[in-house]
Amino acid sequence: MRGLTALGVLVASAFLLLTTDPRLGLDLRGGTQIVLEAKGDSVAADRSLEVLRRRVDALGVAEPVIARSGENRVVVELPGVQDPEEAVKVLGRTAQLTVQHNGQTVMTGEGISDASAVRNPQGAGFLVNVKFQGDAPAKWQTVTGEAACEPSGTPGRQIAFVLDGKPISSPEVSADTPCRAGQAGGATSITGRFSEAEAKELALVIRSGALPVPVEVIEQRTVGATLGAEAIDASAKAAIIGIALTAVFLIVAYRLAGFLAVVALVGYAAVAYAGLLAIGATLTLPGLAGFVLAIGMAVDANVLIFERAREEYARKPNLRRAAENGFRGALSAIADSNVTTLLAAGLLFWLATGPVRGFGVTLTIGVLASMFSALVLSRVLVLWLLGTRFVAKRPSLSGLHTLGWVRQRLSAVLYRRPSAWLISAGVLVLVAFAGLFVRGLNLGVEFTGGRLLDFTAGAPVDTARVRTALADGGFSDVVVSSSGNEVSLRTGPINDADSSRIGTIVSSAVDGGARQSSNELIGPSLSSELRRNAVIGLAIAVAAQLVYLAIRFDWRLGVATVAALLSDVLVLIGIFAWLGNTADGVFLAALLTVIGYSVNDSVVVFDRLRSLRGSRRSTPYPDVVSDAVVQTVPRTVNTGIGVLFVLSALLVLGDGSLANFATALLIGLIAGTVSTVVTAAPVAIWLESRWPSRAVSKKRTAGARA
Repeated sequence: MRGLTALGVLVASAFLLLTTDPRLGLDLRGGTQIVLEAKGDSVAADRSLEVLRRRVDALGVAEPVIARSGENRVVVELPGVQDPEEAVKVLGRTAQLTVQHNGQTVMTGEGISDASAVRNPQGAGFLVNVKFQGDAPAKWQTVTGEAACEPSGTPGRQIAFVLDGKPISSPEVSADTPCRAGQAGGATSITGRFSEAEAKELALVIRSGALPVPVEVIEQRTVGATLGAEAIDASAKAAIIGIALTAVFLIVAYRLAGFLAVVALVGYAAVAYAGLLAIGATLTLPGLAGFVLAIGMAVDANVLIFERAREEYARKPNLRRAAENGFRGALSAIADSNVTTLLAAGLLFWLATGPVRGFGVTLTIGVLASMFSALVLSRVLVLWLLGTRFVAKRPSLSGLHTLGWVRQRLSAVLYRRPSAWLISAGVLVLVAFAGLFVRGLNLGVEFTGGRLLDFTAGAPVDTARVRTALADGGFSDVVVSSSGNEVSLRTGPINDADSSRIGTIVSSAVDGGARQSSNELIGPSLSSELRRNAVIGLAIAVAAQLVYLAIRFDWRLGVATVAALLSDVLVLIGIFAWLGNTADGVFLAALLTVIGYSVNDSVVVFDRLRSLRGSRRSTPYPDVVSDAVVQTVPRTVNTGIGVLFVLSALLVLGDGSLANFATALLIGLIAGTVSTVVTAAPVAIWLESRWPSRAVSKKRTAGARA
């Protein structure tokens, strides 16, 4: 059954890979840039920004760039949009919806919570189902009760839905609606023989809300990729080299089992990528880097299984049985670490917006594909091949015949003085976090806003030359995009002197020179609402993980895991401040990845602690924790090396923004591994000493009496 399931999933993935074209982001392919002008002040433009963001999300465009420009303009960049005219029509609508009866407005669009397009079950065409909120259901019941008392065929029996002053539908109240009582239930349908496209467009603008003021399309143009071909090629080479080194390491460390894990990881990559294609996710370079990193982190599940299998073989030398018990023994650790990650991903998708929500989707697909790779595909391959007579007679081929060099030689008692570990951890966190106060965090244009500089050249612009010239001039963080003879630069806050220098550099890098056509201040593309939603979503996700760990393990271990997680976040932010690296949207994705890795690392150690403590109740708790940490060292080292290869390749060969991404993840990888040893484990010991678990207390009391 596992074999048939694996085959079916791989065939479906192969079909998607061969028949579906990926949707590439602004950095890889370019897209459409639309400049809108709000007919009002800057406050109205700010309010319009979030409505436009909701509309862009509803269009199915992931990873857009939406930012304020000047006093009352909004710049919207849509990656890979196939129908720019349709996007302009939807984005430019004011969408002021009113419900009228006898020419009087009885409800507004604020009373509507949701709208969706569905096929008309009673005839041709489509209709729009509408759900009400607040006091709107009571108003709807009142107005339909009044209309139901009017004779059929008269205007008084009709209720009109009016969008931006134009009636879109004026249906009569149905004959079965009782006079005075009206329609209850808080929902209705807008009919009008809409086509599917018209119904979806209407539902979209109703669902996203009304713009506070009318907006006018000032400019629309197609822009090229914001990253040059050289940067994309270098990143692709980095990904290939990193994955190849990881594969070689697995084969060297685990021999035949490692080779089978590599095959399973290839299957993981195909399934995960096919999943992204199936949901129409937009692929950006940081997103692809995260995808490559996920391949490295998917090694973790296989390493856990193989280390467990080595232990089983040491007890009883039977390869197939050892492999089966290895999969069975590692299941709880794999399940717990993946469930905590899925909890975080689901809550980020549900509560956050924009790129943070997209990260939640990508993370969910990666986790599910990783579990399929380790628990289904890898299991089928390993049990099949290790069960053959040829391998059974030559156990050294398997790589599972020995505990390994580290396990055989490493023996240490770590936590005789747990307070010393906590003091050391506290000093490290304080030193790192002091960077925020000494140097400050260099926030990117996504958080701070900056300037949008447009130039018109006398010939087609070579964006690679412009990027190189700007980097040589000290402006490596500038985002460059071009459209024919025009080039746009998006940069952080700069003074007039730097603006003039940039203009000179651009002019010298373009054949025939370039003339500056506009220079406007822009707001942050990661708005305050988006950042607030991200923080709220992350806080709730961490709380949900704490609750889950408290149920599955113990509340002390849950608190210890969150303590390690918080220390990792503080260390990463602090070191980035000391380094002076730019904390941009890519850094945000790296931070979220580090949080997931930190929880995963602690869960693996605490799963081993739970297993050991069940059979060693009389052993002092610090010694059991120490043994759990020492016994998981091979898993920690081997997983870390696999991820390290990928990140090192990205750091050395990747583009500037990818180098920042790799730097953040390298810091997080080291911090996440160290924090489990120096923070999570000592905190668990301290909590156990202050609030000992009941089972242990009772056992010790009984022993003392005896």
